[in-house]
Amino acid sequence: MEDQQKTETNPGLTTRIFGCPGRYIQGPGLINSAPEYIQKLKVQAVALLCSARSQRNEGGRLITSLQNAGIETIVATFGGECSMREIEKQVDFIRSQDAGVGALIALGGGKPIDTGKSIAYRLGVPIVVMPTLASNDSPCAALSVIYTPEGETESFEVFERNPDLVMVDTDIIAAAPVRTLVAGMGDAMATWYEARACRQNPQAITTFGVRPPLAATALAELCANILFDHGVAAITATESGSPNDAFEHVVEANTLLSGIGFESGGLAASHAVAQAFTLLHEVDQNYMHGEMVAFGVLTQLFLESDHEEAGRVAEFFARVGLPVCLRQLGLSADDNDAIGVVVEGTMGFPFIGNLASPVTEVTVRQALLGADQLGRQTCDALGEQAYKKLHAGA
Repeated sequence: MEDQQKTETNPGLTTRIFGCPGRYIQGPGLINSAPEYIQKLKVQAVALLCSARSQRNEGGRLITSLQNAGIETIVATFGGECSMREIEKQVDFIRSQDAGVGALIALGGGKPIDTGKSIAYRLGVPIVVMPTLASNDSPCAALSVIYTPEGETESFEVFERNPDLVMVDTDIIAAAPVRTLVAGMGDAMATWYEARACRQNPQAITTFGVRPPLAATALAELCANILFDHGVAAITATESGSPNDAFEHVVEANTLLSGIGFESGGLAASHAVAQAFTLLHEVDQNYMHGEMVAFGVLTQLFLESDHEEAGRVAEFFARVGLPVCLRQLGLSADDNDAIGVVVEGTMGFPFIGNLASPVTEVTVRQALLGADQLGRQTCDALGEQAYKKLHAGA
């Protein structure tokens, strides 16, 4: 009776929301045909947010194709961090151009994309996302993670709608370092285990503040299955310079399925641990988001006492080159201060309570160390060739 009353007085436990981009397009060579799709937004001028490096490469090609199509383009150079300072600076710059900007294009990795979403929201214009990496699930989400100017996680913003248009040029994705594709697998794998945790806990809510719909949970599971089935083959294809269906499947899992799955399916401990790692400068500056999330997945599975699944995931991560132990993130299990920072940061994550079982500082520390021990055992059994190959010279 008490549970029924809670449900009746909390609409978040009965309402379900499924968020997805207005249109998702994936395939080789899309940057050259981008104006064809952008023109459907009925705009005369756009702002393009990308890095200086991008402007010399794929961004330059995009600018040329837009100008050839008669679309005026205001170029804003991304400063490197998705911080409120950067967002406000770019909003002021674009407004100062007085060009009648009707849409904003965010071209690049996760941070310029998140920055672009926040800028477009403040300008009140549609957002077009064009990722150059398949390293994270930001492109399709109605959410931006906000960092301090120094790179520590600060907050996040949730928007009323998902990106209007997401265009994934897989020629560009294939040309990026393989490590970025593998990092995306770490981020994407978390989608299923966090959605599973939210499904098992009737009190869990998504970033929309409601219960996850069945569709999101199903897509999250499909995301993980694609990685298990095609992850290794996708890496082989990318390294050979011959992207194939396995590669396209993994790009879709990393970008579309993971983006929809984490947002509508829910977050839990995997991302809590990953965001906590950003509090350690030596980790945040040397490892990618998806690499931190990968270790977060193993930690979550230990929090759930699902040791069999943790072993399966650790083996997959070792085969593709994702971190499975603390030393592969530049840390030591004996560094009590660093572990303490991660434990405290994990406990402060807003969705850590989505796990079905109560989480304490003690259980988080035990799970971190348990995952580390499993990872070291996995490395002993399978070797670290894949990890070392990705991190050679890093």
